[in-house]
Amino acid sequence: MNQDYLDPINALNMPELADMTLAMDLLVRAKEGVRNAAIAVTEAASPEVRAYLRGQLRDSLALHRDVTELMVRKKWFHPYDLDEQYKLDQLSAKNTSMIAGMSLFPGDTSRKGMFDRTPDAGLRGDEA
Repeated sequence: MNQDYLDPINALNMPELADMTLAMDLLVRAKEGVRNAAIAVTEAASPEVRAYLRGQLRDSLALHRDVTELMVRKKWFHPYDLDEQYKLDQLSAKNTSMIAGMSLFPGDTSRKGMFDRTPDAGLRGDEA
C-alpha cells in the first residue's frame, strides 16, 4: 500500500530538509550575485556606475557570508571538512531519490476524516 504523503503525519522531518535545501539554493544564488556584480564592475564605463556596482558587490559578499555562517552554524554545510560535506551530499542525494520515488498524488485525494471537525459553512462556500 502506498503511503499518503499529503497526510501531515508522513511529513516528519520535512521542514528541516526543506530549510536546508532552501538555504543551499540561497547560497548558490548569493554566489552567483557576487560573480555577476564583480563582472559588472569590470564592464562599467563610468566612475559613478562602477561605484554603485562596488556597493552591490559588497552587499552580495555580505549576503554570501551571512548565509554561509548560518549554514555552518546549523551544520548544513561543512566547507572545511570535506569528509563531513561528502556525507551530507550523499544524504541529500539519497533524500532526493527518495522524494522522487514518492507517490505524491495518490488516486484517492479525499481528505474526509482528516480534520477534527467539519469546516464552517462559510468556508465551504455553500451558505444559502
